[in-house]
Amino acid sequence: MANSVSKALIRRRFPSFFGIMVMCIVGLFSTIVVIYILAFLISILSPTEARVSIGAVFLAGVFIGFSVGFLKIYSHNSLLIGIVTGFSVGLIWLVVYNFRPFGFPEPESRNIIAGIITFPLSCLVTWKALKDINILRPERGHGELLFIRILRGFGMVFFVLIVLFPFYFMLSSSLKSRAEYLQDPTNLSISIARGLNQLFVGYTEVLNRFHFARYIFNSTFVAIATVVLTLIPAILGAYAVTRLYFPGRKLLSSSILLIYMFPTIVLVIPLYSVFSQLGLRDTLPGLLIVYAAMTIPVALYMLRSYFQTLPRDIEEQGLIDGCNRGEVIWRITLPLSGPALATVALYVFMIAWNEFLFAFMFLDTPEIFTLSRGMVTLNSQEVPRQYLMAGAVIITVPIMVLFFWFEKYLVSGLTSGGVKG
Repeated sequence: MANSVSKALIRRRFPSFFGIMVMCIVGLFSTIVVIYILAFLISILSPTEARVSIGAVFLAGVFIGFSVGFLKIYSHNSLLIGIVTGFSVGLIWLVVYNFRPFGFPEPESRNIIAGIITFPLSCLVTWKALKDINILRPERGHGELLFIRILRGFGMVFFVLIVLFPFYFMLSSSLKSRAEYLQDPTNLSISIARGLNQLFVGYTEVLNRFHFARYIFNSTFVAIATVVLTLIPAILGAYAVTRLYFPGRKLLSSSILLIYMFPTIVLVIPLYSVFSQLGLRDTLPGLLIVYAAMTIPVALYMLRSYFQTLPRDIEEQGLIDGCNRGEVIWRITLPLSGPALATVALYVFMIAWNEFLFAFMFLDTPEIFTLSRGMVTLNSQEVPRQYLMAGAVIITVPIMVLFFWFEKYLVSGLTSGGVKG
């Protein structure tokens, strides 16, 4: 009787053949993704080519999936994941060093380091993929869930790589010497053996010799001034079309974005002629007028859509308490519109920071060049390509930092709890 009960318990706690196949396939897919991503990164980050053995990938993936799957069944202690990971790494690399089956390459020091990184990551990915999956008795819905997770993982990896690769190419090219760049422009490894002074010589040359420090100041001034000149009329206009009633209100509200019906290139020549006659060409104030005219309509449209979602009760209560319309906007509407104002300000700042066409057409004096206009001075046969890449990094990094810093303000709403009762 006791033997039959123990056999029944073992059968209940032992996965079916289909469950074992699920564990091995998930482990194999996870290991393939991790190994080939690391091999790709090693290939572009170092001058040596990373070699990947199909036999090694197959053996490691099946073993990791089998180990993590059984660990998930019999224990939920995350400490055991590390034990199984270390055991798998030791076992697999013991086989590699002694027998080298399935066409394993000759062991090298970098293979050991890559293995130490690869197998723990493969175990963690496999553990995440098998989360909420009943390995003992897999169901049909579990297969669909695994398929969606695999597709999502491949999609995330693919899009992260295609987004980060151009920026890394730009960064690695900017840190090369002229000889290294001419010798092999496709080599994306960064050599730190030359020292920090030689490594960042492109940035020092761009900032000092090509006056990019002055261009940074000009671009910062133009972008901040454009944000201020855009937000003030956009806030007042958006508030007017959502809270006030006046003749032509609906027509004005529906025709805000009519200016974007005309391509920018069509407006360059007339504006160039008019600004030349008014003495505003080749001046930063003239550039600010153009940027404000470009950004006010879309900023007004975005703020109008947000103001329509704000409750009127708070504003009406402020008017009853003795506030005038300006105090209501300053004390009530603007604090409640923090996320919208941050979004519009970031959008306007990015447009003014990156705009090139009007800056190229209107500015001729190097002392008032913006960063995008100053990049043209680096696009020359006499200027090394790594200087051009260094200038591109200088333009890109501030916007990236500003975007990630503002992200926490863009995802939160301030209207919750504004109206009680």
